[in-house]
Amino acid sequence: MTNYVVPTGVRIAHTARVRLGAYLGEGTTVMHEGFINFNAGTEGPGMIEGRISAGVWVGEGSDLGGGCSTMGTLSGGGNIVISVGKECLIGANAGLGIPLGDRCTIEAGLFVTAGTKVSVLDEQGDTIETVSARALAGRADLLFRRHSSTGTVQCLTNKSAVELNEMLHANN
Repeated sequence: MTNYVVPTGVRIAHTARVRLGAYLGEGTTVMHEGFINFNAGTEGPGMIEGRISAGVWVGEGSDLGGGCSTMGTLSGGGNIVISVGKECLIGANAGLGIPLGDRCTIEAGLFVTAGTKVSVLDEQGDTIETVSARALAGRADLLFRRHSSTGTVQCLTNKSAVELNEMLHANN
């Protein structure tokens, strides 16, 4: 059995869900269903209720919702490094297979992979173009959602950044 010391300012609800070799920045909270693999981590502060796969980095102030997942560099050839920018929200049971820039949101239940066809919308909600999600990789201020009637994955400008609840991180 290996013992390790939890870094100052970090809370882990269930230590078996954080692999040795993971990096947790100050202010990170890993809830019971959160999981962080080796060679992955958070800049902190952050709320982790989902899965951070090997090789994935999560920026400051981001929130990974319950049951969400990130594709790691060990999946599918390992040639794309997945990262989550600062102040991002990945909704419950959502998934990520491209790098996200800062202040991006993926709605609950939506899995965005590199090959996902995405309709890019203008300010009026009209489609500008349809692209593979890989063309949007690393861009900031994006909101990914699924149209409730057509099922089309849409991307528009994200007008609100995530703010972590300071009360939840006050005693880290």
